[in-house]
Amino acid sequence: MNQERTCTQCAKVIVGRSDKRYCSDACRHLSNNTSRRHSEGERRMQQVNGALRKNRSILRQLSPQGKTTIPRQYLELAGFDFRYFTQLYRTQRGNTYHLCYDYGYLLLPEEKVLIVNWQPYMDEGR
Repeated sequence: MNQERTCTQCAKVIVGRSDKRYCSDACRHLSNNTSRRHSEGERRMQQVNGALRKNRSILRQLSPQGKTTIPRQYLELAGFDFRYFTQLYRTQRGNTYHLCYDYGYLLLPEEKVLIVNWQPYMDEGR
């Protein structure tokens, strides 16, 4: 039984050895480069998700009661990364809370930070 094999990259018929997966060197290189880029993207996603989880954990630890004002330095010393958050919530007064899943923070004057728990009204108007 002679079954035609096709290239895993372009689907052309493969001629040659029975264990060949690609019809040409160009398809083999393209496939390897595509999977490498995908891996880099996956790694970046894992890094961002890790930073988000760490940020949430820090907020939870520093505000066990759900609403706390602390010096910004406490977050920085704990390794909090202010670049990563999951959403923004803007109040009618114009304040912007950065949320990290179910915890959020508001940057205050004098290097202070107000940490809050997510509230249902924060999703209104979406």
